[in-house]
Order: sequence, then structure tokens, then C-alpha cells
Amino acid sequence: MGAESGWVRDFAEMKDAMAPLLEQLDHYYLNEIEGLGNPTSENLARWIWERVVDALPDISQVVVRETCTSGCVYHGEP
Repeated sequence: MGAESGWVRDFAEMKDAMAPLLEQLDHYYLNEIEGLGNPTSENLARWIWERVVDALPDISQVVVRETCTSGCVYHGEP
């Protein structure tokens, strides 16, 4: 990646890192997901961050959208 390719991150890498999480979340009750607790947008963004940061150590944020005008941006712990 970098200047020669024009890419910052290959979307396939992000898709691979997210696949197990999406499998856990998609079409399931978020209240029943282990470790998620109260499934607010803020908690969901943090939960995702904690599970993808090892596979994608250079990520800068996780964005969770409830609608096109509401959601949460999580930047990780300082």
C-alpha cells in the first residue's frame, strides 16, 4: 500500500477482519451478543474496535451509523 498504489488500505483486508464480527452481529439480537452489554452505537463502535484493532493496527476510527444522520465515531483509547 502507499503512494505507488494510491491505496491507504485494501478493502479486502477490512472485509476479512470484519467478517467474523458481522457473522456474530447480523440478524441476531444485539442484547445477546457476549461482551457487548448495552448495545448503544457507542458501545458497539468500541466493541468492534477492540476486536479489529489487532488485525488492522493502523485504523484510526470505527464509525457506526443508526441512520444517515445519527451514529457514533470511536477513535480508540488514548
